[in-house]
Amino acid sequence: MKLYSYFRSSAAYRVRIALNLKGLDYEYLPVHLTRGGGEQLRPEYRKVNPQALVPVLLDGQHTLNQSLAIIEYLDEAHPRPPLLPGDPAARARVRGLAQMIACEIHPLNNTRVLGYLTGAAGVSDEARSAWYRHWVAEGFTALEARLAGDSATGRFCHGDAPGMADCCLVPQVANARRFKCDLSQYPTLVAIDSNCLALEAFQRAAPERQPDAE
Repeated sequence: MKLYSYFRSSAAYRVRIALNLKGLDYEYLPVHLTRGGGEQLRPEYRKVNPQALVPVLLDGQHTLNQSLAIIEYLDEAHPRPPLLPGDPAARARVRGLAQMIACEIHPLNNTRVLGYLTGAAGVSDEARSAWYRHWVAEGFTALEARLAGDSATGRFCHGDAPGMADCCLVPQVANARRFKCDLSQYPTLVAIDSNCLALEAFQRAAPERQPDAE
C-alpha cells in the first residue's frame, strides 16, 4: 500500500494511526500542502485525487480517498484488530463520535479554511487563531459531554481498545495543543488522548515522526 500524506494533516494522521493499529506496512508519499502554493494543486496530484486533498490510499488497483472511508475499508479488508465494534448500535456510536470530529470540528479549521481566512478574507493571524479555538471549544464541549456521560466509554472512546473514534480524537487534540487551546475543561478527552499516546501505533503516526516533518 501507498499513502499520500502530509505530516501535519490531521486527516492523514487518522489513517496513519489506523494502518499502524492494523500492523500494515505502507509507503509514505509526501504531499506538501503549503510549499510552492501547495503540491496538492499540481495537475499530477489532481489525477490521483481531483479534490486535491490528502490522504489518498493506494491498495493494488484501488485508489481510496476520505479518511473515514479509508479507515472503514481497512477495517473490512483487515478485520483484526477491529476498529469498529460488531454490534450495530455500538458501531453507530463510534461512527458518530468520529464524525463529531471529522465532519464538525475539522472542516472549519483545516488548512484550506485557515488559508482563506488570512488570504482572501484578510483576517489577521490573531483572529484566525481565535476562530480556530472557538470551533475547537464548541466541538470539544459536546464531545466531552458525550463521552463523560456514557458508560460505553472506557480507557478509549469506546471500551478499552482503541478504534476509529480514537484515530480521529488524537490528531484533533494535537492540533488543539498546537493552537494553544485550553483543554482544562475536557478531562475525559485528555485522559483518552494520554491512553492512546502510550501505544506505539499512535506514537509512530505522530506528525514529528513522519519523513516530511519540519
